[in-house]
Amino acid sequence: MARTYISESLSLEQQEFIHLIDEYEVIIFSISTIEKTLQHTFNNLNEILENLVQKKFLTRLERGKYCRSTFKNDMVIGCFLTTNAAVAYWSALNLHGLTEQFSNTIFIQTTKQKEQKSIAGTNYQFVKLRPTKITGITKQGYGNNAFSMTDVEKTIIDCFDLPQYSGGYAELIRAFADASIDAQKMIEYCKVVSNISVTKRLACLAEILGKEKFATFLRYAKTVVNEAYTLFDPFGSDEGEFIKEWKIRLNISREQILDISKKQY
Repeated sequence: MARTYISESLSLEQQEFIHLIDEYEVIIFSISTIEKTLQHTFNNLNEILENLVQKKFLTRLERGKYCRSTFKNDMVIGCFLTTNAAVAYWSALNLHGLTEQFSNTIFIQTTKQKEQKSIAGTNYQFVKLRPTKITGITKQGYGNNAFSMTDVEKTIIDCFDLPQYSGGYAELIRAFADASIDAQKMIEYCKVVSNISVTKRLACLAEILGKEKFATFLRYAKTVVNEAYTLFDPFGSDEGEFIKEWKIRLNISREQILDISKKQY
């Protein structure tokens, strides 16, 4: 039988630990680094943490990772659970104000393979990318509430790259129509993501919507268009208008795209 370390009241060492994380304003931490952060060594750190979890001073996020039980910032927690992490896809669309739909799942982009996880009713979906595809990262929030997130341009490209994490194509069309986008950043990120189908879809959509200040992106897109026709909606049926310039089969009609782009959330 495993030994447990549950006492009736806080021991002196437990009190010292709580005092130090208060003093250093530590909200979320790893067992591997906390003693260095607090500049203090404990003889029985595992025992202390086990007691504080049982007494609900701390929450165990996963093995070796903890936060204060009152800390509820899902974005910070999601990024803390893995490495080279950033809030992305549907979650980033929402935080950028480009969709009012909000999934109960927080989407985290990372360079590490990690299984989906649920903590306190929130699901975290980790999407592994090659390190070269991790770009366009911004910092959001301050202090203990700071976390990384993809910027508007990278968010849109990522959503077209992996639309299964993005809340549906209608949401992407509206987001693209409403967003203020830097065409040069779009070129840079398209080169990094290196998905010709995504570049073709975005160019076709920009042209249909009459997206302003997108001439440089359209010129770039024409240099990468290949001969294979691509479905505009990869999850849609193989039908619709063929657009020769972009080698796109428009399985969502122009009229439908314009109608979707004008609808309010």
